[in-house]
Amino acid sequence: MLLITGGAGFIGGNFVHHWFERASSQGAVPEPIVVLDKLTYAGNPYTISEHLNTGRATLIQADIADRDAVRDVLTTHRPRAVIHFAAESHVDRSILGPGEFIHTNMVGTFSLLEEARTYWSELPEGEKAAFRFHHISTDEVFGSLEDSDPPFSETTPYAPNSPYSASKAGSDHLVRAYFHTYGLPVLTTNCSNNYGPYHFPEKLIPLMILNALEDKPLPVYGDGLNIRDWLYVRDHCEAICQVLEKGRLGETYNVGGINEIRNIDVVTTICRKLDTLRPRADGTPYESLITYVKDRPGHDRRYAIDPSKIQREIGWQPAESFESGIDKTVRWFLDNTAWIDTVRSGAYRDWLDQNYAERT
Repeated sequence: MLLITGGAGFIGGNFVHHWFERASSQGAVPEPIVVLDKLTYAGNPYTISEHLNTGRATLIQADIADRDAVRDVLTTHRPRAVIHFAAESHVDRSILGPGEFIHTNMVGTFSLLEEARTYWSELPEGEKAAFRFHHISTDEVFGSLEDSDPPFSETTPYAPNSPYSASKAGSDHLVRAYFHTYGLPVLTTNCSNNYGPYHFPEKLIPLMILNALEDKPLPVYGDGLNIRDWLYVRDHCEAICQVLEKGRLGETYNVGGINEIRNIDVVTTICRKLDTLRPRADGTPYESLITYVKDRPGHDRRYAIDPSKIQREIGWQPAESFESGIDKTVRWFLDNTAWIDTVRSGAYRDWLDQNYAERT
C-alpha cells in the first residue's frame, strides 16, 4: 500500500483518483492507499469520498508534525512508499501568517523524514530495497525569472522570495540531506502551477471561474503580466507515478506543462470559455468583471520549467495543452457545484474578504 500525506487536498486528492483509475485502465488490481491529512481549511474528505466509501482508501486525520501519529500509521499499515504532498501552499497566506508554513512544510517534513527513516531501517532487506519516499515540491523554490532567462532546470540555484517558497526550499534540502546522510531512498519532483478539478477556490483559476459565475469582480494582481507555466493536475499525477516507478534515487525531476502564460491571459481565456458555456443573463462578456488590484509583496515575475530531464530519463510528457486542460477544468467546476458548496465555509469567505479588501 501507499501512504499519501495531504491526500485530501488538491493535488493529493487528484493523485488518489488517478492512482485507482490508472490501475483500472491497465487491468491491474490497485494497491490500497492510506491518506494522512490534517484536514485544514483546504483538506476536504469529500474530494476522495468515492474511494473512502469503497474501502480502497483509508483516511487518518493527523498532523505530519505529530511524530507519534506518523509512527503509528507507518507501523500499522506498513507502506511500501510515502508520497508527501502535505504542505501549506498559498503565497498570500504565507505573507500574512508564515508560522504555519514553517510548522507544516519544514517541521512537518522533518518529523515525517525521521519516522520514515526509522521505519525504513527496520524493514526486511527486500522491503527495504523497494521502499521509496517521494517528496512533492514546487518551482517557486527557484525564485523569479526575467523574460530572457532560460527556464528552471534541476541545477538552477534556489532563490525563494516568499515565506511559502522558503519553507518549501527548506523541506527540499532536508529530503536531500536524508538521502546523502542516511541513505533514505528519496525522490523529489518540483512542479509548476497546477490546475484542474478539486482546486481550492482561493487559487487563481478556480477563483476566477467562481467569481465570474457570481458576477463578482475578477481581481488581477498588478499589471497582470506575471507569467506561470501551467500544468494540468492529472498530467502531474502521472509524472509522479512514473518517477515512483523509474526515478533514480536521490534525484530531482522538474515537472512542467510547457505552457508559459501571462496571468491576464489565463483570466481572459476563462472568461471566453464561460461566455460560451454559461453566458451572462444580460449578454455582457465576463471580461468586463476584470479588476486590477494592488500587487502582493515579493510577487515573482516569471516561472518556467525545463522538463527535459524527466522526458529523457522517465519518458513522461504532458498530455494536455492549456487549451484542452482549461476546458476540462471550467466544465468540471460548472458540473460539480456540490463539491464547491462543501469547501465554501465561513473561514474561506473571511480569508478572501481579508486578502482582497486590502488591495482594492
